[in-house]
Amino acid sequence: MRKFLASALLITFSIATTGLTRAGPVPVIGHAIEARLDPQAGEIQVRDRLTLPEGRASWDFLLHGDLDPRVVDGDAVLERVGRGDHLEQFRLRQRSPGPVTLAYAGRIRHDLDSVTEGVGRERQSTTGIIAPEGAFLSGASGWYPQVPGSLQTFDLEVTLPEDWRAISQGAGPEREGRAGPAWSESHPQDDIYLIAGPYVLYQEPGPGFEAQVWLRRPDPELAAAYLAATLDYVDLYGRLIGPYPYAKFALVENFWETGYGMPSFTLLGPQVIRLPFIIHTSYPHEILHNWWGNGVYVDYQGGNWSEGLTAYLADHLMKERAGQGADYRRDALKSYADYVRGGEDFPLTAFRARHGAASQAIGYGKSAMVFHMLRRRLGDDLFLQGLGRFYQDNRFRTADWGDLRHAFESVSNQDLRPFFDAWTTREGAPRLALARVGAEPQRDGFRVTGVLEQDQRGAPYPLRVPLVVHQEQGPPVELAVALDGRSSPFTLDLASPPVRLAVDPGFDTFRELLPEESPAALSNLFGSEQGLILLPGRAPPRSLEGYRALAEAWVKGHPGWRIALDTEVDQLPEDAALWLLGWENRFLSELDRNARGFELRPQEGAVQLGGQSFTRSDASPALTLLIDGQPWGWVAASTPSALPGLARKLPHYGKYGYLVFTGDEPRNILKGQWAPGDSALAHWFGEARPELATMPERALAPDAHGP
Repeated sequence: MRKFLASALLITFSIATTGLTRAGPVPVIGHAIEARLDPQAGEIQVRDRLTLPEGRASWDFLLHGDLDPRVVDGDAVLERVGRGDHLEQFRLRQRSPGPVTLAYAGRIRHDLDSVTEGVGRERQSTTGIIAPEGAFLSGASGWYPQVPGSLQTFDLEVTLPEDWRAISQGAGPEREGRAGPAWSESHPQDDIYLIAGPYVLYQEPGPGFEAQVWLRRPDPELAAAYLAATLDYVDLYGRLIGPYPYAKFALVENFWETGYGMPSFTLLGPQVIRLPFIIHTSYPHEILHNWWGNGVYVDYQGGNWSEGLTAYLADHLMKERAGQGADYRRDALKSYADYVRGGEDFPLTAFRARHGAASQAIGYGKSAMVFHMLRRRLGDDLFLQGLGRFYQDNRFRTADWGDLRHAFESVSNQDLRPFFDAWTTREGAPRLALARVGAEPQRDGFRVTGVLEQDQRGAPYPLRVPLVVHQEQGPPVELAVALDGRSSPFTLDLASPPVRLAVDPGFDTFRELLPEESPAALSNLFGSEQGLILLPGRAPPRSLEGYRALAEAWVKGHPGWRIALDTEVDQLPEDAALWLLGWENRFLSELDRNARGFELRPQEGAVQLGGQSFTRSDASPALTLLIDGQPWGWVAASTPSALPGLARKLPHYGKYGYLVFTGDEPRNILKGQWAPGDSALAHWFGEARPELATMPERALAPDAHGP
């Protein structure tokens, strides 16, 4: 879901142009827009016939400050109120009821700006642009008159260069058998988008909607893959939640790298769209946003619930269907532990949008875990019924966490206020402990007893924590322990002697990970507030220059990090994260002495990772480890040409403990995580440590409840 924040106006108010709140009835403004784009000049000409709700004679709206609007039809006058940044505020006074037509024209061409989202992570964004490469316009650009806090319906006709096409949300002229304006949406929208460029269109009809792919150059094979995936994912989510709300879903290729989701289409960059894994990972996420965020709108005053719910039903569900749900949840807990530090934590009701790794770990990861805990508390059947009720009651309306609670309470007949209050209005996470575990033979088996505790500083959270006990014979047995206070005793009867007890082995609870559950990963380093990057002083000049550029990119905006040559340091710090760069680094022997899970042979220029051997001439490894709790990392490039790509790519692999790349691009050929060990949340009942089967996990599926 794409959300744009407008600049704070130097006048009476500031707004989030697509962020709605429910301070009162939400007005719905009707737009009948005729627009003409001149890409070479960066200009737009518009006539917009506004249909305004009755009972109100004065309307304030925002428009781009260079568009100079005037009333050309209707009994109304227009006043300038003030300007802030690129937006200008106007007041429209109607002297008698009826539609009012505005005409305006001017230039909208804002440069692409880089936005930093953490160590080494940047994205490009623009307020709005009309250029020879393409056009990208939203409410934040001020291309149409937007009344703060309103919803919109619209008809949109666009005049373009001969080889261009325009796309917006809703139904368009490309759909077979449709007549009328170029684009039209009668359901209230929180924004109006206008995207245009030299597109090739591919189409496939589906039940009640049409799948579309808009590419900037012909690629029938790529289009066919996305069309098939669109039909599959829309069918899946329609059966899980409710009917798809729009006339189409379109994959649209952008002219710079983006991952935006708008109502009824997604705007992906030219490289992103061709990554082979995107169609199975990010793509279902963008489709699902048409239910959450673009089907039910977010009341931002009460917190953005949409990203977490979408992450849970898309990113998590895809992993769960592949048997990797526990891995996804552990990664979410580790991201929270590694990136959310000091004063960066906040409750879910304060989350608005992602602006870095910490906010993503909370607004996406923690929020997804809250929905997972709610599902386990209610069961799949009631969980899906609650989702369906929430969607049915709030479609094309704004909703908040309270509306979610109401929907789940109505289908479950349970008081869920304590659960939602604890998990959405508080920051932090519980820390679990296991105490007084024992096992005694009984007449017909064995009885396992113990105490489960919460020992964090803050108040206890309402928890239902799974315990899994493996037996000498028979399948493992699971017990859900209600832990709403500081401690709770538990008892479990078995038919066979117990072998091992584990607390929350599938990471089903949002909690603090214990150190043994959280092996070293890149996130330990990229999430550290303080650190040192050591450059290899003996490296050839071109390599040293490349390593320095990588280091400078990573420390940008992070004053707790510093860069030094390895020849300038006599003693390594013990209280900060540490990066060693290059095969020539004089401290590489320290890494070699503490190697666990890998074999490093610095003199030979070789490393063994993931059961494979690599040499410095053909591979660029990156690996991590913890030495007495201190995160260490090492990166060495096979060629200086690979360093810019490593600098750009490695921060996006935060959950991995080791990686190997090849070539100048470079291309990833190996990635993996170090295996977690036993923690204090596991108890063995004997000396033997046999390999044990994991508990099977059933993925959320539409057949959990009726249609």
